[in-house]
Amino acid sequence: MFWIPTLYFAMGMPFVSINSVAGIMYKNMGITDAKIAFWTALILFFWTIKPLWSPFLEIYKTKRFFAITAQFSIGVLFALVVFTLPMTDFFKYSIGLLAVVAFCGATHDIAADGIYINALTNREQAKYIGWQGAFYNMAKIVGSGALVYLAGTLEKSRGVTNAWMMIMGICSAVFISLAIYHYFVLPKENNSQVNTHQKSFKNVLEELGKIIKTFFTKPQILWSIGFVIFYRFAEGFAIKIAPLFFKAPRTAGGLGLSTEDIGIIYGTYGSIAFILGSVLAGHFISARGLKKSLIWLCCAFNIPFVVYALLAFYVPENLYVIGAAVVFEYFGYGFGFVGLMLYIMQQIAPGEHKTSHYAFATGIMNFGVMLPGMISGYISDAIGYKMFFIWVLVATIPAFLVTMFVPFPHQEEKTGA
Repeated sequence: MFWIPTLYFAMGMPFVSINSVAGIMYKNMGITDAKIAFWTALILFFWTIKPLWSPFLEIYKTKRFFAITAQFSIGVLFALVVFTLPMTDFFKYSIGLLAVVAFCGATHDIAADGIYINALTNREQAKYIGWQGAFYNMAKIVGSGALVYLAGTLEKSRGVTNAWMMIMGICSAVFISLAIYHYFVLPKENNSQVNTHQKSFKNVLEELGKIIKTFFTKPQILWSIGFVIFYRFAEGFAIKIAPLFFKAPRTAGGLGLSTEDIGIIYGTYGSIAFILGSVLAGHFISARGLKKSLIWLCCAFNIPFVVYALLAFYVPENLYVIGAAVVFEYFGYGFGFVGLMLYIMQQIAPGEHKTSHYAFATGIMNFGVMLPGMISGYISDAIGYKMFFIWVLVATIPAFLVTMFVPFPHQEEKTGA
């Protein structure tokens, strides 16, 4: 309990900072939607390809070393972002630094999961999995909620640039503090464990080649990959533009919300709804089984995107209406997302290299979100928010098709239903 919550909070913050917080920052600093969506989506690519370098972490030092080093590096990088924001060409320098943050964040993911798996028994892993997930999602509440709300408050008194310099400075201080704290509390590997785990560069390359080969020769793997890519296809478009649509002035077809309102609605209420949906989905699946539940989970995940189209067409001013729409969408997001992750865990990952194949499948999943995210801003700029969110609804169609025909090569355990 002294290190699992803080370690997984540290895992969630880099992703949230780039995927959500940075988008609001750049929007307020005058960057176009197309540019924001393209670059913040592109640098998330490191989370997609992290399985390619994960075996190499076995060559040198320990998972503990890489986790602490990544946290300290992220803290330093956020401090450097602070100094870029007053510059004329702040975007290219800051986005470059955030790309390195993404690399460090993806590396931290590998190290943190490695610590969790190696330091805990199977029983302990099951016992603390809830804390792991809760504090990963707590990063969403703190990042997309509290920090964005604080930025909106500071913008009024300090100006936009100074406000976001302070927010990036807070992120820096948080990560350097986490690195120092984890130096003292993370479990240590003894010398015999380190020597046993370390491998030669040649051994790692051979192992990586074997992992890749066995992954792509799994039964019906192409169908499964199609499912993993297209299940979240519409989300890839919506997730980048929705916050920018909320911030855009009403004269430009947006909702004209303040930064504080976005922080409360999106980061706080939305994140809580996501967690609630995830918990309830677990009970739903355990009662019915994944195969019988999957189409319903797909509906819960994709149909709620209709709320953004309704908001774009009716442009309501009432914050309760807007907040209710976001809560509905995020609840469905959390409810439906569990189905995808369980499918990867139970139908794609099983086999000799279960952990590595799970990482590969989630990397492919992130790639399926990244590509539509990269082009979402250009589409939105070209056709406007109203037609863009209609396009998002059209983009949900492949998800329903792949879900109806997705293979189940591994037999499910019987449920109590």
